[in-house]
Amino acid sequence: MTAPDAVAVASVHQNELLLFFTLLQLSVIVIAGRCGESLARLCRQAPVVGAIVAGILLGPSLFGWLAPGAFNFVFHSSAPEPLQVLSGLGLVLVMFQIGLEFDFSHLTQKHNRRAAVILAVAGLTIPFAIGLAFGYYAAPVLSPQANRVYSALFVATAFSITALPVLGRIMIELDITRTRLGVVAISAAAINDVVGWIMLALVTALSTAAFDSNRFGIRVALVAAFVLASLYLVRPILKRVVRRSNPRDGRMSGNLLAGLLVVAFAAAMVTYQLGIFAIFGAFMMGVILFDERELVRAWRERMGGLVSVFFLPLFFTYTGLRTSIAGLDTLAAWGWCALVVIVASLAKFGAAYAAARYSRLNHAESAVLGYMMNTRGLMELVVINVGYDLRVISQQMFTMLVIMAIVSTVITTPALRHYLKLADWWAVRESNARPTD
Repeated sequence: MTAPDAVAVASVHQNELLLFFTLLQLSVIVIAGRCGESLARLCRQAPVVGAIVAGILLGPSLFGWLAPGAFNFVFHSSAPEPLQVLSGLGLVLVMFQIGLEFDFSHLTQKHNRRAAVILAVAGLTIPFAIGLAFGYYAAPVLSPQANRVYSALFVATAFSITALPVLGRIMIELDITRTRLGVVAISAAAINDVVGWIMLALVTALSTAAFDSNRFGIRVALVAAFVLASLYLVRPILKRVVRRSNPRDGRMSGNLLAGLLVVAFAAAMVTYQLGIFAIFGAFMMGVILFDERELVRAWRERMGGLVSVFFLPLFFTYTGLRTSIAGLDTLAAWGWCALVVIVASLAKFGAAYAAARYSRLNHAESAVLGYMMNTRGLMELVVINVGYDLRVISQQMFTMLVIMAIVSTVITTPALRHYLKLADWWAVRESNARPTD
């Protein structure tokens, strides 16, 4: 065998080996994700909670701790790039799907608008302010290698975010999507997350501009131009194309599906070039098509299962591989972790609860809204992954924020079951107390 032939054979072997380990990793991730969702249902939790926890447990926090040899064989026997690329691709598709799931039509109901706006504003500004102060003073201890202001900005964003897709799935399982509380919560969460994503884009731009006022100003202007172009130029064109393609009965043509994928990928590339991460562009393309009901239904039928079963667990596992609970190896570290969880939860829950009470909702209804707005899940993980990639939060702070995201999401379903019963009892009591003719 000649030297060039030997090189070619070795190259093919390496490619086959890389494919083998990538397929092995994907198989383990999909199985773990399905098992996690099944266990979550048994525990009366939302399935997505099980997928999140399963992804974290596949990392060094459990799998790597219990069976380090098997863990290294599965996840460290080959280059990490294939899993990273697939995770990034999956996140682009996930964010496009999340954008489609937003339903702003709830805001047309006048009696809910005021409560939703107050709840959204309070749920954003108060946790952001508290997170900014906490992040700024904790940065020298928890993220000493990072710029103090940048670190504080990402902690503040993480404190103020709400996970609309996770919240929506929990609400569907509890059958409260058409109730007044459900409408107010989903509307406030929609406002919260749209502003939260724009805030993440701007915070990212600020962090990468190194406080150069000219560069930062240009980047902010370009972000605003992208949003406006998406709403007023791209949206009408896409809606016209979608209606001509006429998706219906949960079906869409192959050409329309291909077109949507190209649009999502192109928008992701644009926002990457703007320096605000690819996920924002894909998310924006989903948002501008949220009111095309037949398209949303067709996407769910054609791609929803693949995104939820395959791509979503990929992202959770990618996050889990970066999360090492063993890194919190001192009592002080666990004390800081507990403080992060408590401060973040109280800030979000307290702000939403106070806003609901101000809007004249009773204690039980206000508690329901507080717990729903405190649900973080996927959105929180996206934010902290961005911060970790930019090196503005440390490995230790990353782990603490992951734990905070899990805790705030896990407590939502049982808390809602309790307070919804109390809210129903309160509603009956108030109804009986009203004077009759």
